[in-house]
Amino acid sequence: MQRMFSKTGNAPNRARFIAGLALSVLLTNHTATSAEAPLVLGTAGNYVILAKSGISTIPPSAVTGNLGVSPIDSTAITGFSLILDGSGQFSTSSQVTGKIYAPDYASPTPVNLTAAVGDMETAYTDAAGRTLPDYTELGSGNIGGMTLAPGLYKWGTGVTIPTDVTLAGGPNEVWIFQIAGNLSIAGAKSVNLSGGAQARNIFWQVAGGVGVALGTTSHFEGTILSQAAITLQTGASVNGRLLAQTAVTLQANTITSTTPPTLTVMLRSAAVVTGPYTDAAGQSGNLATKTITVPVSGSMRFYRIRSDTALTITSIKILGGKVVITYQ
Repeated sequence: MQRMFSKTGNAPNRARFIAGLALSVLLTNHTATSAEAPLVLGTAGNYVILAKSGISTIPPSAVTGNLGVSPIDSTAITGFSLILDGSGQFSTSSQVTGKIYAPDYASPTPVNLTAAVGDMETAYTDAAGRTLPDYTELGSGNIGGMTLAPGLYKWGTGVTIPTDVTLAGGPNEVWIFQIAGNLSIAGAKSVNLSGGAQARNIFWQVAGGVGVALGTTSHFEGTILSQAAITLQTGASVNGRLLAQTAVTLQANTITSTTPPTLTVMLRSAAVVTGPYTDAAGQSGNLATKTITVPVSGSMRFYRIRSDTALTITSIKILGGKVVITYQ
C-alpha cells in the first residue's frame, strides 16, 4: 500500500484507490453508528432547567445553572423563594447557583426565552427524527445492568432502568435515545459513565404522555428532552439538563449543568465498511477551508465524518502521503 502512494507508484492503481475511497466515504457518511452527531441545543443550552408550564421544588434543592420558564410566567416557579434582581430581568434563589428567568420579567428576557424554547423544541425534533438506529428495542425497553456503546437507540415502548446502567465510550462519543413511551429509573440506581464518556454528549428524547420519573436518590447523566413532565423524587441527582415541554418537579434534588456540545467536525476511520469506526489517527482539520487531512493508512480505508450539522463530501485527494477530504 505504501508503494501505491510513492512517487513511482502505479497511476491506475492510485486512481482506483481514490475512487474506492471516495465511494467508501460517500456510502458510510449517511449511516448512523458510533459516529452519530450530537444534538445542537442552541440557546436552550443556556439553561440547566427549561420548561413551558412551570418549575417547582420542595426545598432544599441545589441547582447549578440557569432556570427558565415560558410561556408560563414567574408565578409557575414555586418553592425557590425568588428574589427579583434590580434590573427586573431575572430572579435569584438560595437554591440556585445561576439566574432564573420568566417571560414577565424585563426585556430582553421574554424574547430570549421564546428563542430558547424554540431551540429546545428543535432539538427534540432532531432527536426524534434521527434515522438508521444502531439498536432497536434493546432489552424490550429494560436496559438495567447493561453496558451501552455509543450510537442511536430506538424503542417503540417505554424504557426502564431497574438496576445500574453504564454508558461506555470516549469523550467525543454520542448517545441518542429515542423513546416512544415513558422513561424511569428506580430508586438508588444510577446511569454511570466510563471510558471518558461525557454527559454533554448524551441525549434522552422521551415522547411518552407521562414523561420522565427519576426515583429516590437515583443518579442520571445527560440531557433529557421530554414532551411531557420531568419528575424527580427525593434526593435524585442529575448531571446534565432537564428540558421539558410541560413541567419540571424537584424534591430536594441536585442538578448540575454541563457544557453544551460545540460545533465539531471529526473524521472517523475503519478497516472494513461495517466498522468499528474510531477517531482517525493523526488527523487535522481546518474549519475555514472545510478540509480534514489524515495520513494514508494501509488498513484504515473507510471514513465517516461526524458533525453536529449535515455535511457532504465534495472531494478526496491524496497529497504527499496524506488523504485530504473536503466537505461542505
